[in-house]
Parts: sequence; structure tokens; C-alpha cells
Amino acid sequence: MDKLLNLGKKISMKKTALFEQHVALGAKIVPFAGYEMPVRYNSEIDEHHAVRKSVGIFDVSHMGEFLIKGPNALGLIQKVSSNDASKLQPGKVQYSCMPNATGGIVDDLLVYMLRPEEYMLVVNASNIQKDWDWISENNSMNAELENISDNISLMAVQGPNAQALIQKITDLDLSTLSYYTFSKGNIVSITDGAIISATGYTGAGGFEIYVYNEFASQVWNAVMNAGEEYGIKPAGLGARDTLRLEMGFALYGNDIDDTTSPIEAGLGWITKFTKDFINAENLKKQKAQGVGKKLVGFQMEEKGIPRSGYELLDEDGEIIGKVTSGSMSPSLGYGIGMGYLNADYITPETEIKVAVRKKKLRAKVVKLPFYKA
Repeated sequence: MDKLLNLGKKISMKKTALFEQHVALGAKIVPFAGYEMPVRYNSEIDEHHAVRKSVGIFDVSHMGEFLIKGPNALGLIQKVSSNDASKLQPGKVQYSCMPNATGGIVDDLLVYMLRPEEYMLVVNASNIQKDWDWISENNSMNAELENISDNISLMAVQGPNAQALIQKITDLDLSTLSYYTFSKGNIVSITDGAIISATGYTGAGGFEIYVYNEFASQVWNAVMNAGEEYGIKPAGLGARDTLRLEMGFALYGNDIDDTTSPIEAGLGWITKFTKDFINAENLKKQKAQGVGKKLVGFQMEEKGIPRSGYELLDEDGEIIGKVTSGSMSPSLGYGIGMGYLNADYITPETEIKVAVRKKKLRAKVVKLPFYKA
């Protein structure tokens, strides 16, 4: 009924502060998570290879950012997230997820410790309102919350030449930023509010730059100009997806969602039972007793591209799982995918089949990541 009521209505889409840059560069714009976003500028394959071999820049300003402050900030984060944020120090970042009350995942996220009693959460674009509501609903300790998502632009500069490029436009010593750390400092002429972090979603190395919207175009142009000698390419959502898939990184809405538990999704390493959090007891039991399905990676042994929703089969053609993400790997030259498989089939090298249209193509389970630099 909702779909029928929406027929003929124009849905208002948001634009990032860099939208005009994307249009000027000839990007193909598509709706994504409520935003008009570039899926590609010219060739997704070329953009993918640019990031793997040299450097590319992504506009990921559609991501959400929340500030949590005050003496009860850590208590709220510990309650709603699975990882142990008490281990953080200023300048450190942590990957985590927010379990729901029924065993699934509200969202996966990054937790930045800005300073004592002040944190920034970076959440998925499609879940901004859902996450905000969930955190607010569980804020029984009255921590101070602020949603700054609409004020912040975020650019990801990724690839082996990212450090040399960004070092030309910042006074920060980027060699001191190890994986999952960040620092505040000058970039271009911006002296207030810029954050440079080293988390990454491509496996190619690089940095993320957070600035207020009014500085976004200035930073984007500076990165593009400084990157000319490295053959920098702007990269869209298409290349971002194939890059993250080659690393076996989960995408919310595909590989994890409200029905998949952190244990099933292979996120036991960020699920710490040394503290209490929402649904911790049930997840602890699940980890101890084992799960009936797990998220695994697989590669095609025959020519074919696995797509989300395709069925995974055993040798007899019985359904044993479903593809959640899949593509032709630009770096490897063959089809790769991720999906949930019955626990009996999750051992690496196990032979399975993928139902690609009317064909049943051979594949095998492999250990992640697919791509190893």
C-alpha cells in the first residue's frame, strides 16, 4: 500500500556539498541512501585499478556522524555497542556494531574518541535516522547527543600514493598515523575542525578527511590538484563496492542487517563479553553453542558472476545458503562473493555451487580476504 501511495510523488533526495564537482566531472548520479551520489565517473574498472595501483578519491559525505559527550558518554556507547570502547584513547578509532534486542545488528559503525568524555560515531548513510532513534531510545544515562551528519563532509583518499599526496597539503605527519588512528590539524588552509583518520574500506591504504561542508570543495580541489602527478581518479560507489568486496568487508543491508547476528557474520572479534551490552547474554550463548549458518567468502570455479540473492547449493543441488554480495573481481579476474552458508559447508576449499540463472556453476569456499596485496 505504501508503494502505491508513493506512486507519482517525487522523493526529495539530498545532495552532498560536493555534488556540483561530481556533475562537472561527468559522474553518473544515482539515488543511494537518500542522496544523489556518483556511481562512476567514467569506468568503474579504471577507478578500481587507480585505487589499487595509485590513488583515488571518494565522496562519502552521505555517512552519518553523531557526537556523544559528557561523563556518561562511555556508558552509553558501552551499552549500545558490542566492542569494548573503554580500550580507546584520544586519537584512536574502533570498529564496532550495535546489536538489537532480537539477535541482529542495528548497524556497524566506527567509534572515534575525540577527547575524554567526547566521542564521534560514524554510521551508515541508510541508517542515520534508525541509529539516532536507537541510541536516543537507549540513552537512559542522559549522555549528551548531537547529530552533526548534515554539517560534515567526508572524503576518502585511498591507494598506495594517498599518503604522499595528502602530505603535500597538510602539516600533520601522516607517517605517525597507524591503522585505526586519527589526528586533528591543518589541511590546505583549514585550521579548525579538520580530522584525518586512517581506517579505510578498500584495503589499499589511505586516509579519510572530515571537514565542515563549507570547506569540502576547497579540500576536494586541493586533493585533485595534488594528485595529478599520481594520476588520481575520482571514484564512485561502484568501485568502492568492488574494492571492499575483494577485502571481504561486510556491507550493511547486504551482508549484515537486523536479522543477522554478529556471531553469524564473523564479527565475534568485535563482540566483547567482558562488559555488558544489549542482548549480550543471548549472543554469548550463541557463541558458546555455535550457529547454524555463517558468512563466508567463495570464488567461482567456472565463468560466471554471483549476485546478491542467488542461491548457494551443495553437490546434489540442495539449497545450503544465499549470496549476499558478489561481483567480478577487477583485481583477480574471476567472480567472487560472500554469503551465508549452513555451518557444515563453511570450511575453506569446500566445493559448492551457485545458481546463476538456470545454471549451477562450481565454486569453492575460501578464506577472506580475496585480494592479498
